[in-house]
Amino acid sequence: MEKETVPGGSGSAMLQSKEEEETKMTDGKKKMKVMVAIDDSAESFNALKWALDNLYGIVGFTPEAGGGGGILTIVHVQQPFQRFVFPALSTSSAFYATSSMVESVRKSQEENSAALLSRALQMCKDKMVKAESLVLEGDPKDMICQSAEQMHIDLLAVGSRGLGKIKRAFLGSVSDYCAHHAVCPIIIVKPPKEQHE
Repeated sequence: MEKETVPGGSGSAMLQSKEEEETKMTDGKKKMKVMVAIDDSAESFNALKWALDNLYGIVGFTPEAGGGGGILTIVHVQQPFQRFVFPALSTSSAFYATSSMVESVRKSQEENSAALLSRALQMCKDKMVKAESLVLEGDPKDMICQSAEQMHIDLLAVGSRGLGKIKRAFLGSVSDYCAHHAVCPIIIVKPPKEQHE
């Protein structure tokens, strides 16, 4: 696809070609790329449920493959396994995990990720929403923001555990970090009142 450049000011502005505009627009609606970050918490699945219930009609997701609707990406970020293990109640120093232990943990993480994504994709299938899944490794805060930027996501949805200010300051909050560092709009879905109390 060709891009046109328009000279002006201190640089050139890039204009989208007509073909790119046509691929982004179908029936007068822009194809919206939505990303939902999930982990093993009920709050993250609540965010997915909210996105499926509330964005389905707005962004025009369609059950047909390539039907011109929006794109839903479900992302799960695995924490990298640290090879150094620190015993919780021991005064002894850390020990280095064996390769069989590392492989066992990695296999367990992969099985956990597969189960989470299977559950999430089934929720999408039940709503007749086509979705793609993505598993990343690293710090969830950074990886969610980086992947949203790299994939040119239009809207990011994350769940909130409902931490108070003190807990959030000490534990950190993925949703709080994403709200301040993501380059796209973000929806932070709070837990339902009965779950929150």
